[in-house]
Amino acid sequence: MAQIPVLPTLRQLFNPFPPIDPPPPNSPHKYDGWSLDDRDPRAIREILMPLWKWLYQYYFRVQTDGWEHLPTQGRMLVVGSHNGGLAAPDMSMLMYDWFSRYGTERLAYGLAHPDVWKYFGPTANLATRAGAIVAHPKMAIAALQKDAAVLVYPGGAEDIFRPYSQRHRIQLAGRKGFIKVALRERAPIVPVVSVGAHEGLIVLTDLYPILERLHDFGMPWLFGIDPNVFPIYLGLPWGIGIGPLPNLPLPTQIHIRICEPIEFDRYGRSAASDRDYVDACYVRVEAHMQAELDRLVLEKR
Repeated sequence: MAQIPVLPTLRQLFNPFPPIDPPPPNSPHKYDGWSLDDRDPRAIREILMPLWKWLYQYYFRVQTDGWEHLPTQGRMLVVGSHNGGLAAPDMSMLMYDWFSRYGTERLAYGLAHPDVWKYFGPTANLATRAGAIVAHPKMAIAALQKDAAVLVYPGGAEDIFRPYSQRHRIQLAGRKGFIKVALRERAPIVPVVSVGAHEGLIVLTDLYPILERLHDFGMPWLFGIDPNVFPIYLGLPWGIGIGPLPNLPLPTQIHIRICEPIEFDRYGRSAASDRDYVDACYVRVEAHMQAELDRLVLEKR
């Protein structure tokens, strides 16, 4: 008799990670994103993978291809464009696929905004155990020097909250730090694109340009935080969400594609310091990702 999958409760979906005790006072583990040693394969295997498996198989019904392009070993910078609000389900589903294929022992880290550790408490604690590190060149370089795979989403908040009309446009927000790191550390760039996740959150518009003008005229940011985006969107659990609030993604089907690695003609510190060359490499990566996304969209239609 086929097993009936166990459905997570609403509480598990909104806060799927169980409470985690803070490290003891003298523990070397601070779980603050500034150490590569806080990654915990056992936590990934026992806490995250069961939940991700259910979401992967039954909620998002993920399809994926292109894994033959991924180098089987060695350092690499995996560059993605993520979707669907703060939940960013295509990111966690990519991680599930990675750990299912290569195991939790193969070194992999993900760059995350420092605010993750500032505002998300126990969730940030577990994210650190899953391999999240602060999005700083120092940490990315340290991880690559251990021959790890490093996952980065340069577009940040502008990417995950881009308007629905732009859901099939690559948004890297002009951030080129990842190019400099790849050139300095001689790491191939492996692009990743996806469709479906952005349809689980319908972003109508972004009011940030208006708020930015008001801030220039003297209006303070709420709680003193510059949000970078201020979307109005349709989605769960708010119905109509205003601002970069956490969200519960709708069960839209997600398709993830691993693209062919990009190798550059020049590497090293001199290449990373050449502004024109960095700009050219950025344009090449962005154009490649857009072409792959356009191809995937056409295939899905």
